[in-house]
Amino acid sequence: MAKPLELMKVEDITICESTAQMITKARKDGVELFFDRAQSMKACPIGEQSACCKNCSMGPCRMNVNSPYDRVGVCGATIDTILARNFGRMVAAGAAAHTDHGMAMLELFRDVINGKVKEYSIKDPLKLIEIAESLDIETEGRELKDVAMDLYHELEKTYTQVEGEIPLMKRVPIKTLEQWREAGVVPRGAMREIMEMMHRTAIGVDQDYENITKQITRTALADGWGGSMVSTDISDILFGTPAPVEVEVDMGVIKEDQVNIIVHGHEPNLLEAMVVSVADPTLLAAAKSAGAKGINLIGMCCSGLEAMSRHGLPHAGNFSDTECVLVTGAIDAMTVDIQCIKQGLQKVAAFYQTPFITTNYRAKIEGALHIQLDELLPRECTDEIVIKAITRFKNREKPVQIPQVTAKGVHGFSFEYINYMLGGSFRGSYTPLNENIINGRIRGVAGVVGCTNPRSKQDYSHVELVKELIKNDVLVLQTGCSQMALAKAGLTGPGAAALAGPGLAEVCETVGMPPVLGLGSCVDNSRILLAAAEMVKVGGLGDCIADLPAAGCAPEWMSEKAIAIGQYFVASGIYTVFGHTFPMTKGTRFEKHLFHDLEDLGFGKWGFADSPKEMARLIIAHIDKKRAQLGIDKTRERVLTDMADRRSLDALV
Repeated sequence: MAKPLELMKVEDITICESTAQMITKARKDGVELFFDRAQSMKACPIGEQSACCKNCSMGPCRMNVNSPYDRVGVCGATIDTILARNFGRMVAAGAAAHTDHGMAMLELFRDVINGKVKEYSIKDPLKLIEIAESLDIETEGRELKDVAMDLYHELEKTYTQVEGEIPLMKRVPIKTLEQWREAGVVPRGAMREIMEMMHRTAIGVDQDYENITKQITRTALADGWGGSMVSTDISDILFGTPAPVEVEVDMGVIKEDQVNIIVHGHEPNLLEAMVVSVADPTLLAAAKSAGAKGINLIGMCCSGLEAMSRHGLPHAGNFSDTECVLVTGAIDAMTVDIQCIKQGLQKVAAFYQTPFITTNYRAKIEGALHIQLDELLPRECTDEIVIKAITRFKNREKPVQIPQVTAKGVHGFSFEYINYMLGGSFRGSYTPLNENIINGRIRGVAGVVGCTNPRSKQDYSHVELVKELIKNDVLVLQTGCSQMALAKAGLTGPGAAALAGPGLAEVCETVGMPPVLGLGSCVDNSRILLAAAEMVKVGGLGDCIADLPAAGCAPEWMSEKAIAIGQYFVASGIYTVFGHTFPMTKGTRFEKHLFHDLEDLGFGKWGFADSPKEMARLIIAHIDKKRAQLGIDKTRERVLTDMADRRSLDALV
C-alpha cells in the first residue's frame, strides 16, 4: 500500500497569516485546496522546460533537456523550433484572453453609446475626449455621443484591422515605433496577429526560431498596446478613472454578522452591477429581516482590484486565496465571470454550502449554478445573486472562522492621477519624476506584477523583492495579484516610505504617496506602458523606452497571460525578469535569443531568477546600467534588507 503523502508545513506554503489559518482549517475539515493538489501533482520535468512538442499526432515528441541538440522531433523540428512554437502559442493564448476581454468592453461601450444598454453610462467624458483627440478625432463643437461613436469605430480597428498599424501606435514614442517598423513587428490587428501566430506554429509552417520570434513580438504588442490598453481606457470611460482611495484588505474584511458576497474575475461590469444591487433598499431590508446587519460586497482577484480602485471596495485576497475564503464558512455567495477561476472552487464551495455562481457564457463550470449576466438587464442577474446569498445567510450551518487580519493601503494610481499628483491641476506632468530620477533621489522604476503560484511560497517573492527594491530607491508600480500581496503586507500605505531608501522616501514624503503604487488589474499593465511613454516624452531619460532606467518582474507567474505581458514589455524595450520557473530549455539558441540577442536588436530582454534577492540584484544592476548609459550614474552601493527592516514592516501591518 502506498505511503500517504506527507503534506507541507503551512509556514512553508505562505507568508499570509489568513491563508495559513484557512489551510489549517481546510485540512481539519478534510477539504483539499490547490496548495495540496500542487504538492501531489508533480510538474512534468520535460514540459516544464518546454521541450515537448504535441502540435501533431506524430508525437508528442520529447526532447533531451540535458543534451537538447542530441535529437530532433519526428518531423525534424529542432529544440529551438519547438521552444519558439510553444512560447509563441503561450503568447497567443495570453493575448487572446486580454483581447477578448477588451473587445467585450468595447462592445459594451458601443451599446451604451447607442442607448441599447441603459444600466451603465459614460462616467468620464473628459477621458473620452482626451483619447479621441489623441487619435485625431474631431471633438470641437460636437455632441459627446457622436465623438464617442467615432472613437468606438477607431478603436474597433485594434481587433479587426488586417493591414496597417493599430490606432494606439500613436501613443508610442517615435523612436521606439521606428525601431518596431524597421524590425517589421508593428501589429496590424489583434485578430490577425493571433491567427497568424497560431498558423505559423502549426506543424510544417514556420521553422526558424528568429522568424517565429518576430511574430511572437507582434502578437504581444497587439495585446499590450492594443487589446489590453483599449480595455483599460474603456473601463475608465464607462466606470470612472481611478484616483487614490484608502482600502481595507485581507480576509478580516469578511463580517460574520453580514451577508458576505465575493465577486471574483476580470470584467468590471459584473461588480459594477453588484455595487448597485447591494445598495438596493429592498434587498437591504431583506438582509436585515434575515438577521444580518447588512450586505458586505467583497472583491477578489482582478475585477476586485478595479472596484477597489474606483469604489474603495474591500478586497479579500489574490488568486491563491480564492478557495481559502470559502473555508471561513462565512461566504454566502461567490460569483465569478472569466479568467483565473479554479474549477476546484466549486467543490470547496459545495462543502461549505456556499452558492457558487458563474455569470458569463464563456466560462461555465460543471456543478456550478449559472445565472447569465445580461448587460441589457444586469440587475436581473445581480439581484438574484444577492437573494441567494441572503437565503444562505439565514440558513448557515457550517461553523464560521474568519481570520481577524486586515491591512489598509492606498490604491488607484491611474496614469492620469500620477500626472496630476506630480504637478497639480494646472501643471500636471511627469517632469518631477524624471527630474528625481536624473538627480538620483529615485534610482529607477520597476513594474512588479503578475500572479501567485502554489509552487512558490505565496506572496513571499513579491514582498521580499519589493522591500529590496524600495530600500534601494526604486519606485515600484504594481498590478494584479502582486498588488494584493503587497497590500496584505502593508506596503501600499504612505507609512511604507519608512522602508524606502532616503531618496525615494524624501520624494514619497514630499508628494504624499507610498513607494509602491497600485495601478489595478493585470489588464491595466497598459498604464505602466503609458507611464514609460510619458517619461520618454518629458525628456532627459533617452529617446525611446529601451533607454529608461526601468525594469519589470513577475515573481510568481502562472498564466499564459503573464507570458504575453512579459513579451510586450520586452518588445517595448523593458528588461523583464520572471521568477519561479520559465518555459525554456537552458543552453539553447532560442534562450540566448530571448535573454540576450533581443536587447542587441533594440528591444528589451528576458531575465530569470528563482529567489527574490537575485531578482532584485538583476533589476538594480540593469537600472544602474541604464543610468550609466544616460550619464546620470552616481557611485552607490546596493542596500540589503535586514532584521530591523522586517520589524518595521511588521509594525506597519
